[in-house]
Amino acid sequence: MPLTQMKFEFVWPHIAIHTSEMSSVNEPDFCAYVYVSLFCRHTVQHSLSQLCAVMVKHETPDRWPALLQLLNQSTKSSNPHDRQIGLMLLNKVMESNPEPFKPHYCQLLQLFSTVLQDHNNPTALYYCILTLTAITAYTGTEEMNQMRSIIPSLIVALKYLIKADQNQASEAMEVFNELMESEVSIIVPHIADIVRFCLEVGSDTALSDSLRVKALSCIAFLIKLKSKAVLKQKLLNPILQAIFPVLVAAPPPGEQDPEDEEDDSGDGSDNDNPKHCAAQVVIIDTMALHMPPEKLFQQLMPLTQACLASENPYQRKGALMCLAVLAEGCADHIRTKMLSSVLQTVCQSLSDSNQVVRSAGLFALGQFSEHLQPEVSKYCTEIMPLLLGYLSSLNQAKVGHVTKAFYALENFMENLGADIEPYLPTLMETMLSALNNTENLKIKELAVSAIGAIANAAKELLVPYFPPVIESLKGFLTATTEEMRSLQTQSLDTLSVLARTIGKDVFSPLAAECVRLGLNLTDTIDDPDLRRCTYSLYSAVSTVSPDCLTPHLTAITTVMLLALKSNEGITEDKTFVLLDDDDDDDNEGEKDVDDFLEDDTETDVHDVAGFSVENAYIDEKEDACDALGEIFPHEDVRRAAFGAMGQFCRAQHQVWKENPTEANHQALLKLLDVVLPCFVETVRKEHERQVVMGVLETMNSVIKSCKEEVFKNPSRLKEISYVIRDGGGGGDEADDEEQQAEYDAMLQEFAGEGIPLLASSVPADNFAPFLNDLLPLIMSKAKSSCTVADRSFSVGTIGEILHALVSVSGGRGVAGRLSNRLLPVLVAGVRDSDPEVRNNSVFGLGCLAQAAGPIIVSDFPMMLSVFSNMLTKESDLRVIDNLCAQVYLLLSPITRYAQQVVPALVARLPLKEDMEENKTVFSFPAQYSHQHAAGTLLLVIYLQCLSVIPQLFFCLSSTETQNTLAMLMKEFAQHHSADFQAAVTSLPGEQKAKLSAAISAS
Repeated sequence: MPLTQMKFEFVWPHIAIHTSEMSSVNEPDFCAYVYVSLFCRHTVQHSLSQLCAVMVKHETPDRWPALLQLLNQSTKSSNPHDRQIGLMLLNKVMESNPEPFKPHYCQLLQLFSTVLQDHNNPTALYYCILTLTAITAYTGTEEMNQMRSIIPSLIVALKYLIKADQNQASEAMEVFNELMESEVSIIVPHIADIVRFCLEVGSDTALSDSLRVKALSCIAFLIKLKSKAVLKQKLLNPILQAIFPVLVAAPPPGEQDPEDEEDDSGDGSDNDNPKHCAAQVVIIDTMALHMPPEKLFQQLMPLTQACLASENPYQRKGALMCLAVLAEGCADHIRTKMLSSVLQTVCQSLSDSNQVVRSAGLFALGQFSEHLQPEVSKYCTEIMPLLLGYLSSLNQAKVGHVTKAFYALENFMENLGADIEPYLPTLMETMLSALNNTENLKIKELAVSAIGAIANAAKELLVPYFPPVIESLKGFLTATTEEMRSLQTQSLDTLSVLARTIGKDVFSPLAAECVRLGLNLTDTIDDPDLRRCTYSLYSAVSTVSPDCLTPHLTAITTVMLLALKSNEGITEDKTFVLLDDDDDDDNEGEKDVDDFLEDDTETDVHDVAGFSVENAYIDEKEDACDALGEIFPHEDVRRAAFGAMGQFCRAQHQVWKENPTEANHQALLKLLDVVLPCFVETVRKEHERQVVMGVLETMNSVIKSCKEEVFKNPSRLKEISYVIRDGGGGGDEADDEEQQAEYDAMLQEFAGEGIPLLASSVPADNFAPFLNDLLPLIMSKAKSSCTVADRSFSVGTIGEILHALVSVSGGRGVAGRLSNRLLPVLVAGVRDSDPEVRNNSVFGLGCLAQAAGPIIVSDFPMMLSVFSNMLTKESDLRVIDNLCAQVYLLLSPITRYAQQVVPALVARLPLKEDMEENKTVFSFPAQYSHQHAAGTLLLVIYLQCLSVIPQLFFCLSSTETQNTLAMLMKEFAQHHSADFQAAVTSLPGEQKAKLSAAISAS
């Protein structure tokens, strides 16, 4: 290792840990030394640039002005190599700590615009684009126009970078995902250009697979975020025309597609392959999930049908794969309009002469069975004989193909219920034969899994086959070798299914033995998947013979709680690495550096970019929660378990917000996809109202924290809206009717709280259809014949929904369309005999005025009249405080009524009960006084109240509200100094001084 490089690699750890002690460094001399040293070998350049990045990470850039000067000089140098070095240093520094550089963003964007024209310097282009990616998430509205103007140059620069270095280009293309994720409006004017560029790259077979996959993934992400814009700009057909040749392309001679490869495990590899990406993971699937089916099928089906009729087996395969991935996103369309025809096509493919086509047909049938229930099960008399016949003819040496056949069979038969009975003898003969006669462990595992699916459908019908099944499973359950582990965990899963389905009388004699088996396995084998399966087994046993668990509860719960607390499987993602992966220098001496680093016991948490958790450990924690909830059916414990699941979601969301990597985002989405369906199902089916209330409360907290991320799954909004609409669980027989009525009211309240949260988390137009469905139920509770609790709930929920619409996209239009329905309900509510109902109605009217704004401005005088009449009669202090705030909101667009209304309002100050409304009360006059000349109407009105306003300043607890009032008093002091001084004369000296200081600072 060169001496210079060695010095910096040994200095690095101490500086990274002790940057707080760097204040005494002679910074200009240091930067000068850095600048000279940066022209050493490539590895030294990287070490030095990362050294600077660490130092800036722990300091603001203004503390290192010489570094800023160095960056400015080098990035603008006329020497191409100098520019490369400067941009590399800039990139490392910006990736380390981009936010403090925000004041320099406009200047940086001007620099990027220039560098992106430097097509003969690909290294400069590379570091420029990486730096642009690093700052994108932190840009604001002031940089928006500059960012938009850069996009055309960015596309051209990427084309040149692709010619120079495809690996660097693939990394640089991440800029599009960052732009789309952080501020998609930047790229909206350039969508067509970006799509054309990505299609060009994705279709070019001369380019690397990873680069082509990156390009196709960018298109998929764009469709996910801006499907309407893609359709509006007529880009759907060009995308399909470009990706279909990729989708149906034959592999190179002598090779197979990854999903068709055979290996010992029977699993195809997951290589980054553009064909795999386009067909199964990204574009077609994303279109199905995010585009209207009618528009998609109009363009897609002609291409699919042409390929189905082709002589080329890979075209037939591609068409079947396309149909398969449409099943989830377009389920309703396929079920109602074309299920018979597509099933016929898929079934015919199972007799195709080419195995790759048959494999694709099996995959499609498995997808249909999973996503097109219950309609697809009606075809069991045609499909089951076909699948059984196909399974009996398979060559078991081709494990990968056998796996696909089992996948289709398992998905289809699991939902048959009692209709499976005619096929049971053949099914069980096939499965038991596989368990007893084949040597291949993968096929045994497939058969064990299939028996679990059969049990879910057949239930007690499986009793005659139970003894031979258990006898076969015993040998797998007690295995000790690693090669048997996958078969062992699958056997535990199937044993759990049997415990739940075969019947208590049949399974109970085995219950105690199952508990001992689970404890023995967790004591002797350290494997998260195996532990997870034992938790499910305990849970299943608790439904059959809970007494068998009692002697072992301490041991069982200890293992589960340790799993929940464990940080096993969690690894730190360091912010920096000493050398980039692409350094081509040898690694001699690395061992010494690693040994040196191991001696340092201090760890700086700021240098951890995030934490990664292996999926197996996440799954284990999830199953531990589920099992604890079922083993301990007491409602308090179960509520706590659901609460823990919600806390996991909120914690992962916080991790992602603090470290917004794609891995953290995907972990959050996966967690939400597991937890939220569990919540929805529990609310639908749970009999214990206390548990349902706990789940609704937890679900509300998850929606409140995670917002739009909850609804990335397109079906989630519908599911949650409907579960709120349909109310709580199945209900139970209550001894105390009064207590049950109270529980039902609380259930209603928790469900009602969820509706405004939905309104605040998605664009208003997306939620509008479900809101229209929910509103009649809410408004029906506002009738005078309803209880006070019902009426308060109704108008309060309406007010919160309108409040949510104020701040979401499209909220004004939706509020305006609803105003004719809601205004009469709220006006009637302000005349209610109960003060809480009146208070909620006043709040609702104010929110309606805010949300609908100019759309209903013609109704404002009527609303002001209603409020004025209330002020003269109302006796409840909280209602009066709320009235004051809402009247000010109404006055903002129609100030001509101020002379009549403001004196009565000021006479009600200071607010007595609802102190949160002070902010609203004083915001309006402060804004109005800025908009109108001194001495105008408002100031004249307020002069008569000057004696009370200075005293109000010291009644306010909010600093923000105090500052607002200080600005208002400043207006008085400037234009009516004598009157103002007279008003403050009565204040004690200390308060005068504080007031004067606040006004001076405002």
